This record gives sequence, structure tokens and C-alpha cells, in this order.
Amino acid sequence: MGPEVTKEGLLALCAPIGAVVARMGCADTAALEAALEVLNTDQLEAASLAAHAAGWLTPKEGGGVRFGRITKADSHGHSIDAVDMNGPASGAHTHPKGEVELCIDLAGEPTFDGRRCRFIAYPPGSRHVPTVAGGRMLILYFLPGGEIIFE
Repeated sequence: MGPEVTKEGLLALCAPIGAVVARMGCADTAALEAALEVLNTDQLEAASLAAHAAGWLTPKEGGGVRFGRITKADSHGHSIDAVDMNGPASGAHTHPKGEVELCIDLAGEPTFDGRRCRFIAYPPGSRHVPTVAGGRMLILYFLPGGEIIFE
């Protein structure tokens, strides 16, 4: 993937993840993570890194993280956000319909919420303070219905 990544191109690469999440929902996180792990995300990861390096993927900054919105839920059934972080977020949030992360290493050997996985899923109603430890990570968040409650 070259440096000329477009938002539309990135969304097309995200579509297989969104389709799995839409089909399965987030209630059975182990089954969802297993289904996602078989997806080849090499092109998506390369495109995400290129978009991040170009500056348009995570143009905002706050609470010690860089972030940006790729799409709202109204157009795809789920929102997709990108976050570049290397520590804890500034606060907790709850996922009314669940949440799925694609975790991409930027530096070191980072963990997300204590796990070193490519995909991490949270069930509906779950709550956490997102935390990256041991390095830096670019994370794509898929939120069914775009629903999230920040505290």
C-alpha cells in the first residue's frame, strides 16, 4: 500500500471486519475474536499506518492520545475510530453494544488492557479504561451502532 491511502480505500479494507462483527455481534467475545483472527489484515494494517503517517487518520489530540473518526455508524452500522496511544486513556467508557479493536504495534511490544492480541472484543455493557503498556499502539475501534458512553 502506497502513501496515497484514501478514506474510502481504508473503509473498503475495514469492511470484512465490520461484516464479521455485524453477523456475530459482540456477546460471545471468544468466538468473535476467533472469527476475526482468520482474516488477513496485512493491507488494512499497512493502509492504516500510511494514513496515520500522512496525518489524516488521527488528526486530533486530547487526554494524551491522538485520535480520529474514520466513519460514523449511520453509514456502515458501526462507527470506526482510530487512536494512537501509549498509556492509559484519560477516562473510562462503556460499550452498550460491545466493541472490537484491531491493535497495530507502533513501538515496542505493546499490550492493550493487558493482552497482546491482534483483535480484542468486549461484550455489550462492558466498561474499561483503555490502556496500552509496553510500547505504543495504533488501534482501530469498531463500535456497533456507534454507541459508546464516556465517563
